[in-house]
Amino acid sequence: MATERSQSFPTQFREWVEGFASRSPSRFALLVFATLIAVFTFLLSQPFASASGKTTNFADALFSAVSTICVAGLSTVDMATYWSPLGNAIVFTGTQVGALGVLTLASILGAIISGRLGLRARLMAASDTNPLRLHSGPVSEGQAIRLGEVGGLLATVALSLVIIESVIAALMLPSVLAAGYPLGESIWFSFYYSAMSFTNTGFTPNVGGLEMFAGDYWFLTLIMVGVLLGSVGFPVIYALSRNLKNPRKWSLHVKITLVTWAILWVGGVIAYLLLEPENSLVFAGMGPGELTYQAAFLSTMARSGGFNLVDIGQLDSSTLLMTDMLMFIGGGSASTAGGIKVTTFAVLILAALSEARGRSSIEAFGRTIPQDVLRLAVSVGLWGATTVAVGALLVSEFTDAAFEYVLFDVISAFATVGMSTGLTATLPDEGLYVMSIVMFMGRVGTVTLAAALAASQVGQFFRRPEERPIVG
Repeated sequence: MATERSQSFPTQFREWVEGFASRSPSRFALLVFATLIAVFTFLLSQPFASASGKTTNFADALFSAVSTICVAGLSTVDMATYWSPLGNAIVFTGTQVGALGVLTLASILGAIISGRLGLRARLMAASDTNPLRLHSGPVSEGQAIRLGEVGGLLATVALSLVIIESVIAALMLPSVLAAGYPLGESIWFSFYYSAMSFTNTGFTPNVGGLEMFAGDYWFLTLIMVGVLLGSVGFPVIYALSRNLKNPRKWSLHVKITLVTWAILWVGGVIAYLLLEPENSLVFAGMGPGELTYQAAFLSTMARSGGFNLVDIGQLDSSTLLMTDMLMFIGGGSASTAGGIKVTTFAVLILAALSEARGRSSIEAFGRTIPQDVLRLAVSVGLWGATTVAVGALLVSEFTDAAFEYVLFDVISAFATVGMSTGLTATLPDEGLYVMSIVMFMGRVGTVTLAAALAASQVGQFFRRPEERPIVG
């Protein structure tokens, strides 16, 4: 009898998990993510995680755990000296776990628990690649990944993390060795930098950070390549791996992501060149070539990379504002980047252009974008703007710093970028708690969070009379 009870518990637990996941995959994913943050907070607060052997303050441990799992890259301690080797290993592991994505991670855990990647797990993974599934179920072939391809997507996620990070690390190794580090340390630093670039985290493991490689354009370019590959999104990587030489087979999502990412990147480079050269505190004495490279590096990192070669706090106010906009938009959907995502921004711009031309439909690349996609884009944009506004107002209560610095660091937290004006490290515990919440909301995703808070979608079987309010 006791044996039957002991054998029935795993079965009951598995059925409960599958039932809860099927009823609300977004809430299940939130629970998984919150649990991971709690676990890593506990681990990072322990004496063995710090180099001094002392217990880490709860606010610092929580902030570091959230920043690690959310691959935000912000820190309140010196990442190169504060953590012990085991603490650094915990941080490294946390960024890899966080990079998998909320719903993709939940899908993998569900597969482990159930022993298979069943339909429910596939639906959860598909929700991560196309948030519209959270609201309206399967959509037409404008989606990036079809339900039957989810297994291939999950394999792509795992292979991307292993293969891309390993290749970049191998290419970085000569540069790290040339910087004077021993072989063992160089291998560790190479893998660490590779992982932090592909996951768009931005932590640095060595004293001095990227300053040690400021003149090594090979190393810095590899950082940029890692950030690019991580920020375009796993669905894009998956699609390109299958049809790299045949763009006609690319889905609308892939085309919009790549084109919008490229336009914003080029626009960022030009904006930095136009706005910042007048500021002698940052780019003084640089030739045209070096200045252009610095602008390209900044434009790439503003997408969610988090690495920086210049003192962000010394940037001109107009440059900070432009960087705010790039960070808020972020990278591709289902990527390691944060923000409202480039596809959301593109849909909003396309809607505005269609309205200006007097067209009732939104079109791009020979396809029509449904109205429910526009509604979702508007919701995501408003939710993101509200999160940033409330977060900035609350953080400003805990510091006397200029509001432009507060806004920059809050947007960096929301978009999980990791660049800072130096404000975050000076905040009191209350400010760190607010920033942790902002990072969590930014990484989990506005669509996922909204779906988790919504009890259910209510069908409406009638339509009320129309009346047009004055807009504008």
